[in-house]
Amino acid sequence: MTQLDARPQAGDTVRGTTPADGGVRGKGLGGNSVGLMGSAVIGVSTVAPVYCLTSTLGATAGEVGVQMPAVFLAGFLPMLLVAFAYRELNKVMPDCGTSFTWTVKAFGPRVGWMCGWGLVIATIIVLSNLAGVATSYFWLLAGEISGSEAVAALDDSKPVHILTCLVLIAAATAISYRGMTATKGIQYALVGLQLVVLAVFVAMAFQKAGSGAFDTGPDFSWSWMNPFAVQSFAAFTAGLSLSIFMYWGWDACMTTNEETVGSAKTPGRAALIAMVVLVGSYLATGIAAQMMVGSGDTGLGLANPDTSDNVFAALAGPVMGPGLGILLFVAVLASAAASLQTTFIPVARTVLAMSSYEALPASYAKVHPRFRTPGRATVTAGVATGTFYTVMTLVSENVLVDTIYALGLMICFYYSITAFACAWYFRAELFRSVRDFVYKGLCPVLGGILLTAVFGKTLYDMWDPAYGSGSSVLGVGSVYVIAVGLLLLGGVLMVLMERRSPAFFRGEVLGRETPALVVAD
Repeated sequence: MTQLDARPQAGDTVRGTTPADGGVRGKGLGGNSVGLMGSAVIGVSTVAPVYCLTSTLGATAGEVGVQMPAVFLAGFLPMLLVAFAYRELNKVMPDCGTSFTWTVKAFGPRVGWMCGWGLVIATIIVLSNLAGVATSYFWLLAGEISGSEAVAALDDSKPVHILTCLVLIAAATAISYRGMTATKGIQYALVGLQLVVLAVFVAMAFQKAGSGAFDTGPDFSWSWMNPFAVQSFAAFTAGLSLSIFMYWGWDACMTTNEETVGSAKTPGRAALIAMVVLVGSYLATGIAAQMMVGSGDTGLGLANPDTSDNVFAALAGPVMGPGLGILLFVAVLASAAASLQTTFIPVARTVLAMSSYEALPASYAKVHPRFRTPGRATVTAGVATGTFYTVMTLVSENVLVDTIYALGLMICFYYSITAFACAWYFRAELFRSVRDFVYKGLCPVLGGILLTAVFGKTLYDMWDPAYGSGSSVLGVGSVYVIAVGLLLLGGVLMVLMERRSPAFFRGEVLGRETPALVVAD
């Protein structure tokens, strides 16, 4: 029986259906909706490279100085290693639940449930942040176009900011609700725009650096690529945590596997293409910006605390001039808006899968009869994002900032578990060939170890109230309280679901298994 054979009709729930290949179930999603290029574009879009660069270039330079390109490469390594794990697992189990489904098959329902929770809560956090950034750049762009500081200042009004943010979330939810075809068309335009503008920025920055237009710009040195030259291990791990955040989201193309042409192989290839595009973009932009203005903490230096949280706003005019500079604002807005829309894909499909296997309430296991999308899960994710952002903004902007800082811990949490799940699931095959050992065992384990180390170090650093906004709860850093609190909340919800749906937690719906070793003749 193939996976498509096992799919129910759209609009049906999948509880009680016959498992598809790999012990997983079809869910009624629209198959063959996305090809290799479309899948790769979704992966790049979800990461939002232009938004990530403007918000983390300065912070990374502040932590590691001129070693920023080396840290970008260091952050790429564990992501690449984990991507191999995703690729191998997807070949045998192309299920939209990805990390949740795969870790259940490897480690059992409880570990799998917590892994799925880590993905869902991380996505809700980043969705709220993306909506806030898109809102701020919307009013900044409106002010630039109108030439009115009063228009740009509307973003400072909490009611206006929140209302605009909710409108953007609603629009992104509606596009995602209509299915992968609508998503794909918009993403080609938005991703193409931001990459073209970024390429123009890099080219002009290199030209300005070569002409010596800025006194603070150093000449390129290969020592910038040496991670061991970072001044301290604490600075390196802080920079690495930022770098890992900059790559997060590439796995969105894996969650569309049931809707992709060639679902067993295409998503894995798309993920690797997205990773190459991202690391190339980050290295080129980081080196060009550093050669032009340097990584100092004064003037236009990347680490200047007055501009480090929005580097492109400071560099747009000096690099591209007043005419072209506005295109950089458009690119950041397009980047945040594109990512806001595609980031609904992984959370909605993870919730759909968890519900399909009875790990969440049955109502989320339905797909829209026309659009073939997890409609209820998508709308719920949109409502949760809007509610979360509104409440956090009204309660305390410090809490909102610290919640975003806690995101890195969630990313390392579910990525590392998935990496280890790959090696454990394929343990009977690891010594069948060199390829199996490298891609199913060695690479995933190394990636998991690296991310676990970052998880542990970040958790330790979060205890200090100085981490994040500087807020604390009973002397403990609020980032630590939020991060650990969210994980504990997941544990509580899991216990409640176990009472409601004991069959899943007994392994009767989706159980652990080890693939049988097939010996070639």
